Parts: sequence; structure tokens; C-alpha cells
Amino acid sequence: MLAGVPIEFILFACTLAGVAVFHHHTLRVALAGLIVIATYKALFTGFHAGTGWFGLGQHFLHEWVLLANLLGLLLGFALLSKHFEETRIPAELPRFLPDDWKGAFFLLVIVFVLSAFLDNIAAALIGGTMAAVVFRGKVHIGYLAAIVAASNGGGSGSVVGDTTTTMMWIDGVSPIEVLHAYIAAGSALLIFGIPLARIQQAYSPITKDASTGIAIDWPRVGVVVFILFAAVLTNIVLNLRFATLADQLPMLGLAVWAAIVITAPLRRPDWSLLPDASKGAVFLLALVACASMMPVEQLPAASWQSAFALGFVSAVFDNIPLTGLALKQGGYDWGMLAYAVGFGGSMLWFGSSAGVAIANLFPQARSVTLWLRHGWWVVVAYVVGFMVLYACWGWTPTEKRVKVRLVTTPAGVALAEPAHCRPAA
Repeated sequence: MLAGVPIEFILFACTLAGVAVFHHHTLRVALAGLIVIATYKALFTGFHAGTGWFGLGQHFLHEWVLLANLLGLLLGFALLSKHFEETRIPAELPRFLPDDWKGAFFLLVIVFVLSAFLDNIAAALIGGTMAAVVFRGKVHIGYLAAIVAASNGGGSGSVVGDTTTTMMWIDGVSPIEVLHAYIAAGSALLIFGIPLARIQQAYSPITKDASTGIAIDWPRVGVVVFILFAAVLTNIVLNLRFATLADQLPMLGLAVWAAIVITAPLRRPDWSLLPDASKGAVFLLALVACASMMPVEQLPAASWQSAFALGFVSAVFDNIPLTGLALKQGGYDWGMLAYAVGFGGSMLWFGSSAGVAIANLFPQARSVTLWLRHGWWVVVAYVVGFMVLYACWGWTPTEKRVKVRLVTTPAGVALAEPAHCRPAA
């Protein structure tokens, strides 16, 4: 401890400060921070799984599925976004979008809605691809923050829209219990969406007319739909019916890449994108790995105040371990928590997977200073959206469904007992 703060937090804060200051060397800073934190933990404090280098190995043996899934999604969705761009659907958008700032806002609404059904990474990349076309490659950093916020907000009320809400679903939270997150997310969309759409329109006006003679590549559209369907199906089916397998293997990432390989003979992916996408993916994995080693074993008592604070924590720490801790603790309003940890990550570009994915497409976004300077509307929107939810819905914690398993007594009678009980003799 240093001044009452664990050394791990200080080292991680230094890493994040280095990312903010040396934003042209973010990968090196993140990897250096990971090495320093891992070495410190191995030599001095240890891990939940053990002490020393053995404990470090056990820790990453536990975390590798999450990291591999994230790697697969980031690289796979980078190819997916290029597929989507080459369908020529983005080039057709100016025909349907309004010709002023309302067109930029409506594009954010599209991303918001898509994220309710797709992974928020995919929704953000599709939004970024569309924005690059309709704004002729000149996308304001504030508007990039708005795209990330729209994707995170849109996924916060859907159990298939974000990894954290899927975790809640798997752990026994009813899909209905996260639905009211949309009260906050919808309010936030208005708060940040309208001003940042106006800023984007002033920065680079939307293309008023679609190019003539555009022919949509329908087979490639089918490829995009198939890849997204594979991701959604894996989220719903595998994680629910084969949860143990999903804990042991990166099923979501594998499903996306299987779909890419299967559809490659129909439309070849642009493999040349992978080297640059890999750098951004490794950067994110380094930060997530750092966050996983933080001593966040205990959270404050579940309350609306602690849920509100977790939104700001989520902008810095990975929201997946935060959600896991909250699920273990219990007693939360799950919709409020889903909005906080989901939308809260939009306040910094590396606070969510969607933000890192957008930064892979638009490297100019890899600056904490510029993100906050031009995207501060997202911070205001988080606070306002949270307060609107609290005023309209209040603090309504609910219990998770108790997971049960069947056990057989010596007399051959099948009984149900809570899954957390010790195995029957």
C-alpha cells in the first residue's frame, strides 16, 4: 500500500497515464505496464490461484478464454466491417439519411438499434464504416465517441447485445430484469447524440446524394449476415446450453472465425487488414490482462450509489471482471448495473471493446485527451441517463434465479439442490 492505495492500482494508473501521454506508442506502453504489474504480483503479492510465477501461470490459465474470445472477435469483426463496406450498402445510405445533422443523429440511432441484436463491437464497427463513407473519411473524434456510446448503450438492455449482459443472463438474471437499462440509454442517446451530430455536420457535412449506378453486392451481404448470425447464435445457444464448454473454450471467437472461413470461397476476406488490426487487439488484451490482476476482491454494498460509481470505474477497468464480482455479490438492480458498466466504458476510448475496435479503424481516436476534450458530452450523458433511470424506475434490486442440479439419493430418488451446494455423498 502507498498512502492507502494498493501498489497494483498505482502501477495501472501509471500505465493508463502513459497511454494518454504517449498515444503514438500505446502498444509499447501497455505491454510494458503488463510486464511490470505481472512481475510485481508474482514477486510480492501473489494471485488468487497461488503465489509466485506458478500463481501467474494459473491466473492466465483462468483468463485465457476471455482473452482468446476478445482476440477472435476483434480480428474477425475487422474483416466483417470490410465485408460490410464492400457490400456498398454504406454508399447507398445518403439516399435515405437526412441531409443535415439529423442524418448524423439517425446514423447513431441505427448503431444503437443494431447493438441490441449484435455484439456491440460489431455494431460499432458497422457504424464506423458507415460514417467513414457518408462523411467522406472525415469523422470527428467527438462523433467517434458518440458511435461507441451508441453501441454500448444499445447493448446495455439486451442480453445478446453485450458480453456483460450475457454474463448476467447465464448467471440467472432474467432478460426482463435488464430491459429497463434502455430508459437510461435512450435518454443518454439524446443528450450526447444531438450535439455531437451537429459537431460532425459542421466538421464534415454528410454526403447529400448517393453515387449513381451503385449495385449492392448481395452475396457479400449474405456473408455479413451469416457471420453475425453465427455470433448471435453462439451467444444464445452455446452460452446457455453448454455454459461449461463456453468457460473452457473461446466459443464465440471460434464461431465467428468458422463463419469467416466457411464463407471465404464465396467472398474472400481482406486478409491484409489483419496486421494492423492485430496491433490494436494486442493493445486491448494487454489492458484487459492488467485489469484482471487488480485487487478488486470486494465491492461496496450493492446500492444505486455503488452502481453509479462502477460506471466511472468501468471507463478505466475492464467491465467483465467488475460484472463478475457484482454477480457474486448479488443484490443489484441488474438493469441499472448493466447500463453503468456498459455505457460507462464509453467515457474513455479504451474503456470498452467497442472503443478499441473503433480506434483500430480511426487511429486518431487513441488519445485520452482528445477523446475527453471532444467527447465530454458522453460523460454528461452518462450522469443524466443514470439519474433519469433512478427517477423513473428507482432502485429495484432483484434476486437471480437459483441454479439447480439433479442429484440421486442411494434409494434412487432424483432431487434438486442449489448448484452451489457440495456434491451429494
